[in-house]
Amino acid sequence: MAVSIRKFNTFTFFKLPSAWWCGIRLKYLDQQKAVVTVTHRWFNQNPFNSMFWAVQGMAAELSTGAMMIDQINATGKKISMLVANNNANFSKKATGKITFTCEDGILIKEALEKTIATGEGQTVWMKSVGVNTDGVVVSTFNFEWTVKLKQ
Repeated sequence: MAVSIRKFNTFTFFKLPSAWWCGIRLKYLDQQKAVVTVTHRWFNQNPFNSMFWAVQGMAAELSTGAMMIDQINATGKKISMLVANNNANFSKKATGKITFTCEDGILIKEALEKTIATGEGQTVWMKSVGVNTDGVVVSTFNFEWTVKLKQ
């Protein structure tokens, strides 16, 4: 799986092609933080000449999911992951380059440690904030991830 950002973006081409074609790219990833960008273009716009909400959702989810995948791989265990719930707030029209950042890596670590120790599924809420090039928040997404040790 993804060892580097470049490999992760190649992974999206084959496993998440709609995200890749919309221009969603992982830019930074470590144990605490992930950064994903997407630029408003004709291909990912809505009728109001801004970025379609679902494209923003894909980018936001990738910022949380990339860290989840990375940390699951680091455990060496077989652990399933799934989004169980989400919500979003849209505060400004999304145009230009939007950067989604999630800094909830510590929450993943805690959930993975618990699921490995107990064998029971765990849930964790993670937040991804999208800002435009002026630093103005355009949307905030929250994802409830579930993790469970595979039998």
